[in-house]
Amino acid sequence: MSTGLLWHELYMWHDTGTSAWVMPAGLSVQPFAHIESAEGKRRIKNLVEVSGLLDHLVLLKPRSATEEEILRLHTPEYVARIKRESDALGGDAGDLTPFGHGSYEIALLSAGGCITAVDAVLDGRVDNAYALVRPPGHHAERDAGKGFCIFANVAIAVQHARVARGLSRVAVVDWDVHHGNGTQHMFEEDDSIFYFSTHQYPFYPGTGSARESGTGRGAGHTLNYPMLAGSGDGEYIQVFREVLGPEIDRVQPEAILISAGFDAHRDDPLAGMAVTEKGYAAMTTILKEAADRHCGGRIVSLLEGGYNLEALGASVEAHLRALGAFNGPARREPVS
Repeated sequence: MSTGLLWHELYMWHDTGTSAWVMPAGLSVQPFAHIESAEGKRRIKNLVEVSGLLDHLVLLKPRSATEEEILRLHTPEYVARIKRESDALGGDAGDLTPFGHGSYEIALLSAGGCITAVDAVLDGRVDNAYALVRPPGHHAERDAGKGFCIFANVAIAVQHARVARGLSRVAVVDWDVHHGNGTQHMFEEDDSIFYFSTHQYPFYPGTGSARESGTGRGAGHTLNYPMLAGSGDGEYIQVFREVLGPEIDRVQPEAILISAGFDAHRDDPLAGMAVTEKGYAAMTTILKEAADRHCGGRIVSLLEGGYNLEALGASVEAHLRALGAFNGPARREPVS
């Protein structure tokens, strides 16, 4: 079993800016990094290296998505605005999505990296792949950014698999703690894409109720499974085995893409779930078994959220190990 790792240092150059908070009594203002920052993602790369996992991975070099590939889903006006503001000092793509100078090109590289990972799997260069990309993408709408996401990475990769590679059935599994509104809205009228999401509910961005199941020809091809705050490994594993597993057997996808956010972890500051790295490994194993049954093991996973540095690194390591990269002992990060 070979697993690809896609990474580029430029992903860390995406600038989400800084915020500020006022100390009690208004004594001073202290700047701090935006919570969607490079630190956690670079730490993943370093952990993969020091843990010994890197020796068991196939390194993949991303390419930039073309404007034509982005425009398959995003409006020309939106893409032109992001490019214009990125060429200047930066701006805000929409809701909670600040970006700096040069982020347009980095967002193209992020979306293109997901396409590269899809091609590597479909070409048989690797059995499955993990794309350590930034900025994330599952909240991005056709004409606006949202929730730290500029372009719809997973949806753009799915469109590539369909338009350029001829796939007719693709499953997208989104286990980020926040509902992937952008991905759902891109495909909710499409009967060739099955979209499944577990997420804390009610929670940001406010979408993802169980009633949202697709429209028109896509009716029944979206399955949202809202989770109560406090849900942990047991609840998630049960849903994956008893709900998602049979649905994948019904759909019989030719590839499975994972929007792999790790912010449902019990230590993540942005949510209230209780998943551990063992839970993520178990969910990965369930999907890997489903992929082995239906599509020759073809899985492409890409990073979405995750904001506790240690939990994010440990979860990604467990995910990679479950994908089949390496089964040796894990190396714990030093306590700082």
